[in-house]
Amino acid sequence: MVLQEIISCLEKIAPPKFQEGYDNCGLITGNSKMQITGVLIALDCIESIVDEAIENKCNLIVAHHPIVFSGLKKINGKNYVERVIIKAIKNDIAIFAIHTNLDNVSNGVNARICEILGLKNCKILSPKKDLLRKFVTYCPAESAEKVRQALWKAGAGEIGNYNEVSFNLSGTGTFRGNENSNPVVGDKGILNREPEERIEIIYSVHQESEILKALRASHPYEEIAYELIPIENAWQNVGSGMIGELEKSMPIMEFLIQLKTSMNTDVIRYTPIEGKVVSKVAVCGGSGSFLLKDAISAEADVFVSGDFKYHQFFDTEGKIVVADIGHFESEQFTIDLLYDILKQKFPTFAIRKTGINTNPITYLT
Repeated sequence: MVLQEIISCLEKIAPPKFQEGYDNCGLITGNSKMQITGVLIALDCIESIVDEAIENKCNLIVAHHPIVFSGLKKINGKNYVERVIIKAIKNDIAIFAIHTNLDNVSNGVNARICEILGLKNCKILSPKKDLLRKFVTYCPAESAEKVRQALWKAGAGEIGNYNEVSFNLSGTGTFRGNENSNPVVGDKGILNREPEERIEIIYSVHQESEILKALRASHPYEEIAYELIPIENAWQNVGSGMIGELEKSMPIMEFLIQLKTSMNTDVIRYTPIEGKVVSKVAVCGGSGSFLLKDAISAEADVFVSGDFKYHQFFDTEGKIVVADIGHFESEQFTIDLLYDILKQKFPTFAIRKTGINTNPITYLT
């Protein structure tokens, strides 16, 4: 198995364009052309994980958290980050991180939490902006269907539960070719008027190169007129956190007891609200305090996440229950998610889940 095949599979699920600006997703060590003999999946890539990969003859580690977030000026083994990088390179082990891009997709980390909690009617809590573009082109009327089909095949025209979405308008195009032109229709040096269609299609920024490639392959004109227009619309399928509904409402303490069992956590820190009944639940794997206002605005009864600071609990102001289950605990099932993704695509390939608990926090209960 060539590493690039695995990268392509993961990046199709969670495109790198969807990661946050501070993040460092993607291939951290290794070469995309190297042959992979086995994959080890973990939440964190620490030294013991590299040792586990070596022991099990896995030369690729797929981790949720990047081992390197910011640039390394020196690599001499003075801390665990540098030691991991040194050991991985020495043993020819590739490290691939799939972090906030997997958090931000509708079938990613937060969707798995919703599934475990039995939530229904789930949707993104805070949809992202600046990820959508409008593509506009003009082509001869007789070629319009071929161009549309090519653009759709490249991934354009998907909005929510609908695909092959476009807007089309008939009109007249004019052009005059110079002496170096080679027009498909009409004659150079003469003003030509041709019946054309204007095609408008929405697409995601991560699809742009494929869409332009499809345009060039399907459009008959020598010089293709097209526009790429940024739009402000929030994309409902990509963003932070998720919110859903319980199958049946329940008292807050009953929910918290079920949450503790379902998410396999030893401790839940929560803001008590006596008499609270839970029907709508917001979730965010990892550190989710930045979404508290969104959870309140969405009228969630409980917000399940991790890493809340002391003073942030006051920000609930009695409007919502924050259930802090811990960073590791909220993301631990990401290992299963990644395993399922890769196993479905490569059912006969050697893929392992780590047997090491990388949680740096231990609770005395």
